[in-house]
Amino acid sequence: MSFRDLMYRAMVKLRQRRKIAGAAAYEIPPSDVRAWVARTSSPLARKFLTHEGRLVRKWVHYLEAYETHFVRFVDTEVRLLEIGVFGGGSLELWRRYLGKKAKIMGIDINPACLGRCSPPNQVRIGSQEDPAFLCSVVAEMGGVDIVIDDGSHIGRHQRSSFGTLFPILNDHGLYVIEDIYTSYWPGGYEGGYRRPGTAIELIKELIDGLHAKFHDHASDPNYTMISAVHIYNGTVVLEKRASQTVGHFKIGSSTSN
Repeated sequence: MSFRDLMYRAMVKLRQRRKIAGAAAYEIPPSDVRAWVARTSSPLARKFLTHEGRLVRKWVHYLEAYETHFVRFVDTEVRLLEIGVFGGGSLELWRRYLGKKAKIMGIDINPACLGRCSPPNQVRIGSQEDPAFLCSVVAEMGGVDIVIDDGSHIGRHQRSSFGTLFPILNDHGLYVIEDIYTSYWPGGYEGGYRRPGTAIELIKELIDGLHAKFHDHASDPNYTMISAVHIYNGTVVLEKRASQTVGHFKIGSSTSN
């Protein structure tokens, strides 16, 4: 057994002993919804908190953050792909927020998710690790402007999806990876603090790629098309811009009267 595998097993046991809080520890009871509606100023978060359709599970602060990035797509012919359908409610949420013109597609490995969607939203069944499947879905959509990875939350799956979808994401599009806290969890999520291969470590690589002009280390060419990395508690929003001009000026007099 390799040293890395030994360390991984040790981290699994450590987490079990320390009883690190999982997502369930932060679940808010339904009785508190009214207070949260009054507390938030985000229309997207309000639509989530007042949702009455299919089951949806989201962290409220994600939606408050997404408002800043998604608002420019409201009432446009935006094309959104969400990895992970769950109860189908999130597809309904995006429809309510983005409007009738949006093209919204969900993918999942669970065939039961085909019945958790109502037109004009659509669902396709396949793996987020399958490049051919992902490319076929994007081709069917006619391109994609927003990708939300709310799938398995396993690092190698998140990396695989990103490697396939980010290069074909439309220019000025957004790529979202949700629930990146699982990168720290050993066990089923294959995570661990600073463990190679997780989404958190991918984000660090992306930050290096964003600054590729300023260092002499090799970077994936796709990483250089990232114009911004917005890291929030548990989620990240990546902005894509294929061509960026970087430069600065000195403006004004060097002396003053």
